[in-house]
Amino acid sequence: MAAGTALAPDLSNWDPNNEETWDSRIAWRTLWITTYSMILAFCTWYIVSTVAPQLNKVGFDLTKAQLYWLVSMPGLAAGIFRLTWMFLPPLLGTRKLVTLSSLLLLIPMLGWTFAVRDSGTPYSTLLLLAFACGIGGGVFSGYMPSTGYFFPKSKSGTALGTQAGIGNFGMSIIQVLGPWVMGFGLLGTAFLTPQQAAGHPIWLHNVGLVLVPWTVLAAVLAWFFLRDVPVKANFRQQMDIFGNRNTWALMLIYLMTFGAFSGFAAQFVLLVNNTFGITSKFVPASGDVSGLVAGAAFGFLPPLIASAVRVAWGPLCDRFGGALWTFVAGVGMSISILVAATFLNPSSPDEYKGFLVSMFAMFFFAGIGNAGTFKQMPMIMPPRQAGGVIGFTAAIASFGPFFVGVALANLDAHAFFIGCGIFFILCTLLTWVMYARPRAPFPG
Repeated sequence: MAAGTALAPDLSNWDPNNEETWDSRIAWRTLWITTYSMILAFCTWYIVSTVAPQLNKVGFDLTKAQLYWLVSMPGLAAGIFRLTWMFLPPLLGTRKLVTLSSLLLLIPMLGWTFAVRDSGTPYSTLLLLAFACGIGGGVFSGYMPSTGYFFPKSKSGTALGTQAGIGNFGMSIIQVLGPWVMGFGLLGTAFLTPQQAAGHPIWLHNVGLVLVPWTVLAAVLAWFFLRDVPVKANFRQQMDIFGNRNTWALMLIYLMTFGAFSGFAAQFVLLVNNTFGITSKFVPASGDVSGLVAGAAFGFLPPLIASAVRVAWGPLCDRFGGALWTFVAGVGMSISILVAATFLNPSSPDEYKGFLVSMFAMFFFAGIGNAGTFKQMPMIMPPRQAGGVIGFTAAIASFGPFFVGVALANLDAHAFFIGCGIFFILCTLLTWVMYARPRAPFPG
């Protein structure tokens, strides 16, 4: 029997694990439209990490600590917003959720467009706009559970890995697109005069502006082409996930994988600049930084690596199970972050090569862990609870940019990296004991 032939027109009997009451066309259409909106959401989340390194060049006067705090603010906001969005899929349904979320992204996009045009914009306003960018990270905890309702368990690793991984590409896209569109007036907006950086024009406002029409398109697509499935629960009913110990274990594990990935990716450009490059101890008295590494040259790579790996490992998690790959990821992340720590008190700027290799290895393994953990959740729990746990763990992990930013602004970087390594080891042991070892109590 063809898939979907017994499915009610209003989807009232939707059951993705029953071939007769599942329509793959609806499921994949939902995934692709939601993923398109998520790409733009992650672009929005990382607008600040793209703009912040340029602010002092166009007339702002911000300290290193202020810049770290500015870049960390979207992480704080995303965690808070995700704690809200995690409850929305059963309340609003997929169609309204994706449409309204897409429209909300316009607030930080347009806000940053106008803020960077005036170097007199108060720091408090910049912080508020950075907080608003957290909407882009927050929608993840609504989009992922919502999409998860549309797919059977046998395809959950591929579906969720594809959506999360491709959505995460937004972090790389804005890191590549942003510096490019700073170089010219966008079609139809050339009347917006550029800012001046070292006597040269720079259209810094384009970083937010370029995303606006594509985001409007996302809202239109969501409203006209998405459907809702009958997964309903009020706020009180959704709280039952907190009585399941797997919720807390998976929260810690996902904080290791996605929390570290998002946190270090957001701060990567500033970290490289301050340790090896244009704002480091290696800047000569003449101020000539032409021979030093520029973090912006590598800023797009961390999210690109982790996102691509997350997509690639979705089918492997469906085949071999998520727990195994989460454990492998934990081992790799633990080793690579501790190796990276050895390069944080460099005697030569050339040591950045070893630092980059070890950090890129960490992002590679983080991508594996992100795919593995999200495969585990729908295997261990029923659909509605799995959706809630996906939303909650994603909410806590999205504090990563905030945690990492605050730590780098206030702690010794080497000590912080060592602390991260210890945390990764503990989470890896937790994965082995509860999920990955032979006869584990919760294999998945």
